[in-house]
Amino acid sequence: MKPTRRIALVTLVVDDYDKAIRFYTDALGFRLVEDSPRPDGSRWVVVEPGSAGAGTDAAGTGLVLARAKDEDQRARIGDQTGGRVGFFLHTDDFARDHARMSAAGVTFLEEPRHEPYGSVAVFQDLYGNRWDLLQPATD
Repeated sequence: MKPTRRIALVTLVVDDYDKAIRFYTDALGFRLVEDSPRPDGSRWVVVEPGSAGAGTDAAGTGLVLARAKDEDQRARIGDQTGGRVGFFLHTDDFARDHARMSAAGVTFLEEPRHEPYGSVAVFQDLYGNRWDLLQPATD
């Protein structure tokens, strides 16, 4: 059997757990996978895209929402990739998700465009991190 490897989680530094959970679950439609207290007073918070009830493999890479612990970490909130698009949210229905996210108050930085690789629009998360909403082209 060939070994299977994948990036399971990516950390996103946030200023407040509950505010971040609300944005990612309500505005982006992610699901809350775990919210567990830690002995040091922090929390282990994981959200991921995908359908409610979907298995972990179906959901893709999850985000660990990690509250900034000091000034250095707070300075990176919203600019973890130096202003570049750093996150790519794939969808099977671009129009549906663009409309739902727009109605939920998500800030899109451009009008949707259709490229050879798919339909795409850049949006900002709650903190200003740039994301692509992307429906890949099918052959």
